[in-house]
Amino acid sequence: MDKLEIRERCKAEGVRFLRLTFTDIDGIIKNVEVPASQFDKALDGEIMFDGSSIEGFTRIEESDMLLKPDLDTFCIYPWPTPYGKVGRLICDVYNPDETPFVGCPRLTLKRIVAQAAKHGWTMMAGPEAEFFLFRKDANGKPHAEVHDVGGYFDLTPVDLGEEARRDIVEVLESMGFEVEAAHHEVAPSQHEIDFRYADAITTADNIVTFRFVVKKVAQDHGLHATFMPKPIFGVNGSGMHCHQSLFDDKGKNVFFDAKGPNQLSKVARGYIAGILDHSRSFVAVTNPLVNSYKRLVPGYEAPVNVAWSEKNRSPLVRVPARRGLGTRCEVRMPDPSCNPYLALAVMLAAGLDGVERKLDCGAPVDRNIFEMSEREKRRLKIRQLPGSLAEALDNLERDKVVRAALGEHIFTNFLRNKREEWHRYISVVHGWERDQYLESY
Repeated sequence: MDKLEIRERCKAEGVRFLRLTFTDIDGIIKNVEVPASQFDKALDGEIMFDGSSIEGFTRIEESDMLLKPDLDTFCIYPWPTPYGKVGRLICDVYNPDETPFVGCPRLTLKRIVAQAAKHGWTMMAGPEAEFFLFRKDANGKPHAEVHDVGGYFDLTPVDLGEEARRDIVEVLESMGFEVEAAHHEVAPSQHEIDFRYADAITTADNIVTFRFVVKKVAQDHGLHATFMPKPIFGVNGSGMHCHQSLFDDKGKNVFFDAKGPNQLSKVARGYIAGILDHSRSFVAVTNPLVNSYKRLVPGYEAPVNVAWSEKNRSPLVRVPARRGLGTRCEVRMPDPSCNPYLALAVMLAAGLDGVERKLDCGAPVDRNIFEMSEREKRRLKIRQLPGSLAEALDNLERDKVVRAALGEHIFTNFLRNKREEWHRYISVVHGWERDQYLESY
């Protein structure tokens, strides 16, 4: 869309306010809302905000930042308000002198996408984001008590979240999403909605929009939606498996080679090898919470083993059976709490590094790794993902490729914030410790 089309549509549909949205380094959606009188200024990228108020953005003496909208992201929220309709534009963050801001996650992804473009490739990605729906207490506070006893693909009356899930799909489709499937997941109160793959930047935009819509619609149903990776002990956590491949400028999937091993091209094999090689480092970005590592434990189908396979879901990377245009790898470790711009950036950078270094992913591990002994894993050189955020951050700090992908500004602020999060966590005495030790010692 261009500026004139957006102005005309806003006028025709009675749009009174325009939200200019962006994310902070942690992936939390932020926005500046402007009234109709400021639409022209907003569309011209002249709206400023205080960057020092956003954690990890700028210092107080460098506070003014510009919001440059991506006009193709314009949409109108489908729910009415007493003040008229509200539109939305996703923005990149710029410095006051019109130069790109190095701390903008969306621009970080654009930079890595540009590196792939030098090879003539476009990253295509498709996420599978899971979430939980919980009830609220009398004060409106969410609590992690399930509202159903449903399992994988169950229907009502077992699945009490079906109406909310259906409304979420309706809203997403009205905003331009092509929703492919929606269903109950393995754990009680857990759900998944899958939408069509797209280029990396569009996919990251869609994930941010998806999380906002899920939370908004759940709230309208008196429920609380959470993308926390492991809110309940003893059941599966929520992941965000990311299917990814590379296409050339003619629309050909360069991962496919009919004559290659497993019908995978050298590019695909190098890409997978790069993902495996850097996974123990970039997991700090794709799984960024203390709680993320409560999901990444054996016994709950979580991909803790650094290996790849065609036939089972126990390794970190799976290559689905489809070939030709649909050839892709599924990276199963990310969770939906991540910043999608940074997560896709570090995975793409890792894959490109594997291709550029001419790495090879080797033979697939088609046995169930969950059932292997530790001795067998060592023999097959299958490593484990880090067991904690602290270990993941140590690995991230040593990885030059992932560090360069993030850029020094984001790397430094992300690492500092996450180290502080870990220190706060380990300083708290948790209920498990009292239950385990109070009487015995």
